Amino acid sequence: MSKQAASTKGSGAEKSGEAPDFETSLAELEGLVEALESGDLSLAESLERFKRGVELSKHCHEMLDQARQSVEILTRPEDEASAQAFDKPAG
Repeated sequence: MSKQAASTKGSGAEKSGEAPDFETSLAELEGLVEALESGDLSLAESLERFKRGVELSKHCHEMLDQARQSVEILTRPEDEASAQAFDKPAG
């Protein structure tokens, strides 16, 4: 199977309804970029791969945002976390 053909195949997790993990998504995205940069694709193939790349890029950004939020929560000082928990909404 060619690298280009492999780069458009979804992972097993994706086929089962689960979102692929970050590393799998990033690897597929990198493969799509290589295929697009090669200039060997037809316009239709390029557009299809570009659309998939946009989807993967959004998915990767969402996972990075979730990871960043988790790190912020885990590294937040305890006094700050408890102070926020007792703040009443303005109104």
